[in-house]
Amino acid sequence: MEGWRGAWYVPCLASLETLQELCRKENLTCKAIGITNKSLKSYEVEYLCDYKVEEGKAYYLVKWKGWPESSNTWEPRKHLNCPLLVQNFLRDRNEYLSRGREGKAMKVKNHVKTLKPAIADYIVKKAKQRIALQRWKEELNRKKNHKAMILVENTVDLEGPPLDFYYINEYKPAPGINVLNGITTGCECADCPAEKCCPKEAGFILAYNKRKKLKIQPGLPIYECNSYCRCGPDCLNRIVQKGTPYSLCIFRTNNGRGWGVKTLQKIKTNSFVMEYVGEVITSEEAERRGQLYDNQGNTYLFDLDYDSDEFTVDAARYGNVSHFVNHSCDPNLQVFNVFIDNLDLRLPRIALFSTRTIKAGEELTFDYQMKGSIDLSSDSAEGLSPSKKRIRTVCKCGAVCCRGYLN
Repeated sequence: MEGWRGAWYVPCLASLETLQELCRKENLTCKAIGITNKSLKSYEVEYLCDYKVEEGKAYYLVKWKGWPESSNTWEPRKHLNCPLLVQNFLRDRNEYLSRGREGKAMKVKNHVKTLKPAIADYIVKKAKQRIALQRWKEELNRKKNHKAMILVENTVDLEGPPLDFYYINEYKPAPGINVLNGITTGCECADCPAEKCCPKEAGFILAYNKRKKLKIQPGLPIYECNSYCRCGPDCLNRIVQKGTPYSLCIFRTNNGRGWGVKTLQKIKTNSFVMEYVGEVITSEEAERRGQLYDNQGNTYLFDLDYDSDEFTVDAARYGNVSHFVNHSCDPNLQVFNVFIDNLDLRLPRIALFSTRTIKAGEELTFDYQMKGSIDLSSDSAEGLSPSKKRIRTVCKCGAVCCRGYLN
């Protein structure tokens, strides 16, 4: 940075705005983050913090983008060319006032000359949350490896992005675990499926029909063509490996279930929706972590028990959109085991397919006890990881057939 002869330290995970604030505070320039001599004194509204009326004129307290909060200034409404930010400010103010006290709605008054500190504080928190969620959405879409979009929405509370969650697109194996078994051969089909196609070589039928929809029953494995197969990317036996084809929204639920996922597009029956990914750990490690998760009420451990119970997928810290999918005793997604570039029966990939037509805007759910064709009752512990046997978690799915507990 120009203008500074000594060492300069900043947080390694600081946002662009934070770095810009540091530069402007110390009167430094840095072309890499857009702070030049010309832009050092530039001003752009980031969000509005407060409101007052003086001598008949409306003023807003402005937080300037890339400037510290100590630089906030009161500006007349006519000077602000940011209609969307004004709209957000008024909506947040009205939302706070409409809640009232003890659940009683209050009529919003438009002639208020000053805002109470509690209202201004809420508006600032909502503005910061909106910015944080937007950044999170952009980060998720940078990291995903599929074309469909990921949106983020919270109209329920002030919760922001999870602090200890990292988006991944595929399994993250623990040291010593190999999720790729070095497969070196594939089918020779010019047009799959043929007699020697991958599913038939494994002793099973092709999982998909000509419309690329699932045609097998739960409990049967899916063998897709792999990277050594002769067939091209349009092969009808390449579905899961292409990633989710639907735009999805991570949203805050209004009944205490935390985050959830809803589809933004109609999903037809027996369609691939998403893959469940996370850290692949041993069952012994899952037992250790499960004791910690029990106290937090988390349920991110998924046993890879297609052939054995040697490994578990832990999506608590590392995962994709499936990390946020909630449980339901009457789900619209079904679990299937998939083998592509790894034929180790102990390490299947976990794919979620629709069990019925799912409307746009509907929440996606799967049964946390669902293991292939095994749909365990709440009274059975067979097949569940040890961490899921100790503490029974109350179910809030709201289904008519709700079992009452997640486990």
